[in-house]
Amino acid sequence: MRPGIRASAVLGAGTVAAVLTGCAAPAGDAGKTLTVFAAASLQTPFTALAEEFEAAHPGTTVTLSFAGSSDLATQISQGAPADVFASADTKNMAKLGGAGLVEGSPRDFATNVLTIAVPPENPASIASFADLAKPGVRTVICAAQVPCGAATKRVEQETGTTLTPVSEESSVTDVLGKVVSGEADAGLVYVTDVKAAGDKVQAIPFPESAQAVNTYPIAAVRTGKNQDLADAFIEAVTGTDGQRILRGAGFGTP
Repeated sequence: MRPGIRASAVLGAGTVAAVLTGCAAPAGDAGKTLTVFAAASLQTPFTALAEEFEAAHPGTTVTLSFAGSSDLATQISQGAPADVFASADTKNMAKLGGAGLVEGSPRDFATNVLTIAVPPENPASIASFADLAKPGVRTVICAAQVPCGAATKRVEQETGTTLTPVSEESSVTDVLGKVVSGEADAGLVYVTDVKAAGDKVQAIPFPESAQAVNTYPIAAVRTGKNQDLADAFIEAVTGTDGQRILRGAGFGTP
């Protein structure tokens, strides 16, 4: 990670070479800090994007804050300083838009779907979504107000399956952490989270996930102090090279 980037709850990302360097930064960008609030599932690609954005805008520092989209939307509505908001669903973005806190129209930049994460040895022998409801299976999901939790509820409704999770977490990375630590037999996370986790978990795909595709929008925050840089970062995310980074992390096309 480049020294200039400051981030909270970052899992890390590889360096992506020769990306987003096609335009020189205005001299007035030197010494500025761009604050980006992004859904927890965006940690890997946005860390890479921030590194390349700093390289293309010398003197600019990108500060990344990752958490559940609903928590981030609440923080922004309560006055937390942010220049850009990237949500894992359209619902939380719409909340900020309805409060007059979004500058312009949000732009969809990625999609994601759920998968089941289990420990490498799959101790509960999970093979389907229905298996998560079996007695004795320690399942962890996201809370309903979080995009991954809302997607889980949609799948439950579509399949007629009622889950009784041992815990409901405030972000998808917290769900993944429970599985990695052995505190859960299974967790519902995004396909991108399992990809980023490598051999720490294995994925159990289930066809019903197609009933709950999450669309990710991004927008500048109206109360932000660096609108020009915010617009440039959004262009980087939605542009060709930014989309390549997102596809490499497992995200789908909006």
